[in-house]
Amino acid sequence: MVLTTMRRSAMTRQATDPRPPQHSMRHVAFASMIGTALEWYDFMIYNTMAALVFGQLFFPQTSPMVGTLMAFSTYAVGYVSRPLGGVIFGQLGDRLGRRTVLTLTLVLMGACTGLIALLPTYRAIGLASPLVLVMLRLFQGIALGGEWAGAVLLGVEHGQQERRGLHASWAQMGPGAGTVASSAVIAIVAACVSSEQFMSWGWRLPFALSGILAGVGLWIRHGVGETPEFEKLQSSGKKVASPVLHLFRHHAKSLLLASMSRIGPDVLYALLVVFSLTYATQVLGLSRSVILSALLVGAALSVPATAGFGALADKVGVRAVYMTGLVASVPVICLFFPIMNTGHTAAIILIVTGGLIVHASMYAVQGAFITACFPAEIRYSGSSISYTFGSLAGGGAFAPLIMTVLYRTTSSSFTIALYAIAATGVTLLGLAMAGQYFAQEKHNNAH
Repeated sequence: MVLTTMRRSAMTRQATDPRPPQHSMRHVAFASMIGTALEWYDFMIYNTMAALVFGQLFFPQTSPMVGTLMAFSTYAVGYVSRPLGGVIFGQLGDRLGRRTVLTLTLVLMGACTGLIALLPTYRAIGLASPLVLVMLRLFQGIALGGEWAGAVLLGVEHGQQERRGLHASWAQMGPGAGTVASSAVIAIVAACVSSEQFMSWGWRLPFALSGILAGVGLWIRHGVGETPEFEKLQSSGKKVASPVLHLFRHHAKSLLLASMSRIGPDVLYALLVVFSLTYATQVLGLSRSVILSALLVGAALSVPATAGFGALADKVGVRAVYMTGLVASVPVICLFFPIMNTGHTAAIILIVTGGLIVHASMYAVQGAFITACFPAEIRYSGSSISYTFGSLAGGGAFAPLIMTVLYRTTSSSFTIALYAIAATGVTLLGLAMAGQYFAQEKHNNAH
C-alpha cells in the first residue's frame, strides 16, 4: 500500500512538473556545453595559428609583425560576422525553436573548420588563398553568432528558475573545454612533428579533427528535446511575427545593457588568450610551448571554476558575482605585462591561469545576466544580438588588432593595459544600470 502510494505520488509530480528528470538534466548539460566547446575549439585553433603560422602561410609578402596583423584582421572578420548570425539565427530560434537552430549552427561551424584544413596556402594559389580564408572565417562567425544564445537557453529553459546561474553556466564551460582541447591538440601535433613539418602540413591536423568532434556534438544533441518554455510559448500563441523588429522597437534599453556586459570580459580574454601568444613569441622571444602550456593549464582550471561561479550566483546573485569578477580583473591587467616580461615559465602560467579564472567568474554568469534581460518570445534574438553586438562594439572583435597596433605605435604595454581597464569600466557601468532585471533575485537571496 505504501509503495503504491509512493508510485502514484511520483507519477503525479512527473505529470505536473515540466522539467526533465535529473539524468536528463545531465544530458541537457552536455548538449548545452558541447556546441560551444566545439565552436571555441574551432575559433581557438584559428586564433593560435593566426599568431604562430598564418602570417607566413597566407600573407608571406609582409614582415612578421605586419603578417600577424593581417592574420588578426581575418580573426576580426569572424567577430564582425557574428551580429549577422545573431540576427539570422536569433530570428529563427524565436520562430522555429532552440533545438533546430542549434543543429544548423553546429553543422556550419564544423564544415567551415574542416574546409580550412584543406585550404591551399598563398604559395599554391596566390591571392585566392587569403580571400577564401576570409570567407570561411565569415561563415564561422555567423555560426558562432547563432550558437551561443541557443546553447544557454537550452540549459536555462530546461532547468529550474532558482538554479538559473548554474544552468546558464553549462554553455559557458564550453569555451574553456574547447580551449583545453585546442591547446592539447596543437601541443601534441607540435611535439610529434618538426617545425618544418608543422609549417608544411601539421597545422592542418587540428582543423581536420573538428569534423569528428562535430559528429559527436550532433549525436549528443539529438537526444535533447525542445525546451519546455518554447513549447509553452508555441501553445499559447504568443510568438511575435518579427522578433528582431520587436526587440529594437520595445527593448532597446535591455539590448544596450546586455551588450555592455560583453565588453570588459571580451577584452580581458583577448589579452590573455590571443595577444599573449604574439607578445610572448614575437616580442619576448619565448618558446611557443611556454604560453601554450599556460593557456592549457588556465583553460583546464577555468572549466570547473565556471560551474562553481555559476552555482555561487544562485546563492549570492548574478550581478554580485559579475561585479566582483570585474573588480578582480583590474589587478590582473596591471600585473600581466610585468610578469610576462620576467620570462619565467611558472610566473607566466600563474598570471594567465589567474586571469582565466577571474574571466570565468564573469563568463559563468554572463548567460544568466543576458537572458534575464529579455522575455521568452524574443529571448533568442535579444540574447544573440546583444552578445554579438556587445563584443563587436566593445572591441572584442578587434581587441587583438587594437593591442597589436597600440604596441607597434607606442612600443609600450601601458596603453594596452589602459585600454583593457577602460573596457572593464564600461561593463561595470552597464551592470550597475541593470538592477531592474534582478530585483526579484535580490528579494530571493534575502530570504
